[in-house]
Amino acid sequence: MASQLPAVPRAIFTLIEPISLLAGCFGALIDPEWFIKQQIPASTTIASKLGSIAASPAESDSARLVALQLGNTYGLVFLIGVGVLYSTSEIKVVRAYLTACLIADVTHVGLTCWGLGYDRTMDFASWSATTWGNIAFTIFLGLTRTAYFLGLFGPNGSSSTRTPLALVSSSRKSVAGSTKKTA
Repeated sequence: MASQLPAVPRAIFTLIEPISLLAGCFGALIDPEWFIKQQIPASTTIASKLGSIAASPAESDSARLVALQLGNTYGLVFLIGVGVLYSTSEIKVVRAYLTACLIADVTHVGLTCWGLGYDRTMDFASWSATTWGNIAFTIFLGLTRTAYFLGLFGPNGSSSTRTPLALVSSSRKSVAGSTKKTA
């Protein structure tokens, strides 16, 4: 099925996104403490502002467990994405999968920004690589999915090379031609 997608979304959804999901999966599973600390930039945490050397609540057993569960979820999303995009020839199934991902993109960015709060969300200079991934990369994926749905990468199917504008133009010509015949 991957060959049915236009080249740009195919590369993004079948190569780049799965690699990023594996990075999130392994990052959380291999070193959950690091993963937890990366979620909120250290320069803006209350503990760092007060100079506290005590372990923050973010390093609790509960936080560690949630990080491990999130890593497992990243792995699951990786497997679902690869399973759908590499196994089905039904474009409806792929579109349903990409729709679910787009909804998740919006909620992921929204929840991340809400969790960071307005000041930390707007302080781009303090963002960690994880924050950039959670916000900027997810927005990139969401915009790519939106562009795909709008047909900006061209039609599905590797045999067609016509652009969306060419398709609209040809459909208008065929409609105009059919109305002339009936007149």
